[in-house]
Amino acid sequence: MSKLDTTPYKGVRDFYPEDMKIQNYIFNIWHKVAKNLNYEEYSASLLEPTELYTEKSGAEIVNEQTFTFTDRGDRSVTLRPEMTPTLARMVAARRRNLKFPLRWYSIPNLFRYERPQRGRKREHWQFNCDLMGIADVGGDREIVSIAYAMMKEFGAKDNDFEIRINNADVNLFKDIAPNIVSDPTLARGQAYYTGMVFEIFDTNIENPRAIAGGGRYDNLLELFGVEPVPAVGFACGDITIRDFLETHGLKTS
Repeated sequence: MSKLDTTPYKGVRDFYPEDMKIQNYIFNIWHKVAKNLNYEEYSASLLEPTELYTEKSGAEIVNEQTFTFTDRGDRSVTLRPEMTPTLARMVAARRRNLKFPLRWYSIPNLFRYERPQRGRKREHWQFNCDLMGIADVGGDREIVSIAYAMMKEFGAKDNDFEIRINNADVNLFKDIAPNIVSDPTLARGQAYYTGMVFEIFDTNIENPRAIAGGGRYDNLLELFGVEPVPAVGFACGDITIRDFLETHGLKTS
């Protein structure tokens, strides 16, 4: 009888006690930042109907970059690769009963079928903050402010990172932080963005990558045939923030 392999599935991680200390530290900072700004926590199952993603991203991308399978009821099901479509589904389901603006956050477990590399695994956790119901730049400023507050709560100095903004007048954000810059080349990967987009970049040459990002997505609820709600949000992954903390010698537990 052959022995079973002790290594985890490719691209996912085991969390031994020393790893959980780091993970819980990161999660606790995320919870603290969100709750300090009166954001309410929500959650949902990690399983979603595949059409939730094919309607926006297309079947080819879904088939190549997600964990998708047919369940015993012959339904196509996907392990969620991101949280925003789930948020849109939940808000659309109770569109008439919710009082806007909504300030919601979550820390979901996400899965993407891609090549594991530094800063990117097939499984990760992600801090999501979303503001729904404010159409003007005040909503954009609030989300960028939360992202900046998160970085400062982790102990980062302004010269440790840069907030790059596109599709908006960067002067409207300058008072939030001295390290906000305009980047006309910046484009987020998701197709649902409708306005301002931004990303937080590590300025250390040993870790030159985006740590977090987001933007405005006012039309996402249209997928569900309900009246649109202006929305803006951002997300930050546990792997990228841990790499950032370790690169800069910041506290990790």
